[in-house]
Amino acid sequence: MLSLTLRQLEYATAVARHGGMTAAAEALHVSQPALSVALAQLESLLQRPLFLRRAGGRLTPTAFGRGWLELAEAQLTALTRLTDPNAAAEDIRLAVFEDLAPSCLAPILTYAEKLAPHLKITTQVMDFATLSDALHKGKVDLALTWDLGLQSDMARQSLARIAPHAILPPDHPLAKNASLTLSQLALEPLILTDQGLSLGHMRGLFAQAGLTPQIRHRTASMELMRSYAANGLGLGLSYTNPAARLSPDGKPLVTRPIRDAGTEPLILTHLAQNPPSAAAQQLSALIPHALPAALQGESSVHLIPL
Repeated sequence: MLSLTLRQLEYATAVARHGGMTAAAEALHVSQPALSVALAQLESLLQRPLFLRRAGGRLTPTAFGRGWLELAEAQLTALTRLTDPNAAAEDIRLAVFEDLAPSCLAPILTYAEKLAPHLKITTQVMDFATLSDALHKGKVDLALTWDLGLQSDMARQSLARIAPHAILPPDHPLAKNASLTLSQLALEPLILTDQGLSLGHMRGLFAQAGLTPQIRHRTASMELMRSYAANGLGLGLSYTNPAARLSPDGKPLVTRPIRDAGTEPLILTHLAQNPPSAAAQQLSALIPHALPAALQGESSVHLIPL
């Protein structure tokens, strides 16, 4: 069976589609004798006839030939896709930073399903280090993340600039303010997620202002940080701002933007040496339209469109 050739597949399926040697030879731009010889060699290899031959009549597949020709047609279609760089990369591998995933991933998938249901999207939720490593090793095609710790070999599409915010219970004295400052927060016990790049970045915001933050707790996840804040263990700090105003254990929360801490870009990124396929480019165009509802918090101050 290893001696089967691509040309034999093309000839046999063409005969089935056109119903005869003459029409198939014309469609393939080959001589009828050449087509007849190739088909005879194929049937000899298979040791079974593919077509019923009747004098002056249309060639029709045998019982064996029907199944074999359907399989051959499917294989030819698959082989054709290998020569099409866009079709060969329809499965899009999208990575999302773990804090963003609960707010952004489902809206992205829902929006893409409505507008481009043909896209096949495989998603992975990752921390900063794993996400960067996956991009460099070609394990993912696109990543939605904050622009923290990424190297210069990454191409970036900025989606929005987001102000950091504080997370606190509604009865906290600072909750009466529409926004907060770093100097106000430096006097409070703080809760940060224990993600190396994020932790260092938050500390840097205070250091640039000449302040020393009081970091009381470092939590393994943003959800745990929100629970700590709701239970009065300190004020949480984050860029990601889920719309939910209850902690995982059901206690109320409010968020307040930090007005003197600048903003951080939310980006869609890929390795510059690994340009996205046409399908991935289509997803890239859809993602910005799916994000605003997922990112909006209590105030539009949190989202600053580009």
